[in-house]
Amino acid sequence: MSSVAQKKGFGATLWDWLTTVDHKKIGILYFLGGGFFFVVGGIEAMLIRWQLHKPNNDFVSAGLFNDLITMHGTTMIFLAAMPILFGFMNAIVPLQIGARDVAFPFINSLGFWMFFFGGLFLNLSWFFQQVPDAGWTSYASLSIASEGHGVDFYAIGLQIAGGGTLMAGINFLVTIINMRAPGMTYMRMPLFTWTTFVASAMILFAFPPLTVGLFFLTFDRMFGGNFFDHTMGGNTIIWEHIFWIFGHPEVYILILPAFGIFSEIFSTFSRKRLFGYPSMVFATVLIGFLGFMVWAHHMFTVGLGPTANAIFAVATMAIAVPTGVKIFNWLLTMWGGSIRITTPMLYALGFIPSFVMGGVTGVMQGAAPLDYQLHDTYFIVAHFHYVIVGGVVLGILAATHYWWPKMFGTMLNETLGKVTFWFFFIGFHATFLIQHWLGFWGMPRRVWTFMDGQGWNSANFISTIGAFLMAIGIIVLVYNVIITSVKNVKVANDPWGDGRTLEWAIESPPIYYNFPATPLVRGLDTVWIEKMEGNETGLTPAEPIKDIHMPNGSIIPLLMSLGLFIAGFGAMYRTEEAWGLPVLIFGLLWTFVAMAARSLQDDTGYYVKKDEILRDLKRKGGQK
Repeated sequence: MSSVAQKKGFGATLWDWLTTVDHKKIGILYFLGGGFFFVVGGIEAMLIRWQLHKPNNDFVSAGLFNDLITMHGTTMIFLAAMPILFGFMNAIVPLQIGARDVAFPFINSLGFWMFFFGGLFLNLSWFFQQVPDAGWTSYASLSIASEGHGVDFYAIGLQIAGGGTLMAGINFLVTIINMRAPGMTYMRMPLFTWTTFVASAMILFAFPPLTVGLFFLTFDRMFGGNFFDHTMGGNTIIWEHIFWIFGHPEVYILILPAFGIFSEIFSTFSRKRLFGYPSMVFATVLIGFLGFMVWAHHMFTVGLGPTANAIFAVATMAIAVPTGVKIFNWLLTMWGGSIRITTPMLYALGFIPSFVMGGVTGVMQGAAPLDYQLHDTYFIVAHFHYVIVGGVVLGILAATHYWWPKMFGTMLNETLGKVTFWFFFIGFHATFLIQHWLGFWGMPRRVWTFMDGQGWNSANFISTIGAFLMAIGIIVLVYNVIITSVKNVKVANDPWGDGRTLEWAIESPPIYYNFPATPLVRGLDTVWIEKMEGNETGLTPAEPIKDIHMPNGSIIPLLMSLGLFIAGFGAMYRTEEAWGLPVLIFGLLWTFVAMAARSLQDDTGYYVKKDEILRDLKRKGGQK
């Protein structure tokens, strides 16, 4: 019997979660960690909007406002949206491809703990009262001049967290390439798995430039490097190129999994196969490719010249083509379908017009002359949030309701789910739609306050009211989660009744080895095919039941990440405090010892015996 099943009590349970390498539990850890930082970033957003709800407001100081906008952007992108999506990828993708785990369970755990300690490191800057204040892009012209250790918290924290993200991306790539069940060809993979695959490939190419850039920035600030200091021969524009070579693909790293989530939802609740599946796959790949070709549209006003601006403008507008293909395919999936308006479907329906608006304003800014006019106005803020909130956050909320029963074995209350949707959806449009006009009316972004009589008062007040409506929606969601967890009413394998992909064929939540026997995939939407042919289990085994090899848990990923976390403080304070250099050395030694322990450990995992699997099946009343 597995070690997991033998552990009892709070201490054993805590140890199990700290040492787990089970992809489903790591998915939940990502979900909880990202959810925590989502709330932190949301509180920062509320403070920003309260500061701007009226003219001449002095609720926060100008310096604190800089801190808030920097931390809000950084937290939401790096520590909330991406980790929550990683949570769904971890929890669902191995199930969708019929795998028992990810390719590298140890690295999967290490990736989570590096994200967690990197995020913790960054946010501890609030307690040290040295908060990053150079914006989430941390342009070198500002970040090098920033006093104190705020930007150091940014550079080191993101370096640690970014390492975890890169590991996770590589892990998903290898998992999807090598661990698909028999019969699951590339063109039979669910769209969420496809979008995870393409997003992971983008991570592989986008995060190394960020790593290099943060490394240079750290050396410029802490070790006397001169990569970006123009007074010493450096060039701040290099930072902009490096950041946006990462930063623009990052938008697609976030939005592509959301596209995959909505594809699953449209198909499930229309009770139809996804319309134009091959074109959806090729559109996903094309978006991934073009996502790397457009970074300089963030730099039209830098002075790259008309030829460069024209090339990047055309590439930017070209992305509208595969994106449009997806929009039409989602609409045609619903066309003639037997549609059920569940909470996830409400989010999917709300997503289409919201994201289209964000996409259209993106094409507008692809025109360099117009971008010159709109640059650094609130129009940019509105566009960005229409893409990220209208696409990614709606996708996250949809997936939360859609896959909650599979991840936790209980069903979120549908009525409360719809209440959450309407508060959030109305609040979202109230907050950001009016900001397009604020941009047209000339309100610059990143301003701490504004004068009365400029015509911006009402629009800013409406925007703040909208933000509070979104916050109410999230509070209702938290309440929904709490009462659902307290009631703890267990659900069946496929509580929606119309599941089409492999995760809906196994119990909710899945047992730790996922599948008693490796499934045979007989086509796209394999569970739906099985059900239509009268196989109520939704699953045809590809091989007889036999012993299953599983990995052992390990505390080493947590210890390695903790060592980097400690070393980060030592690096920052090594010249100012007597304890700085010893702490730096101690943290690095701690990490190297943990790495050595892993290298010398002869861990071959363990086997789940066939008898135990048969007992589990008997308990569930399934195959004997």
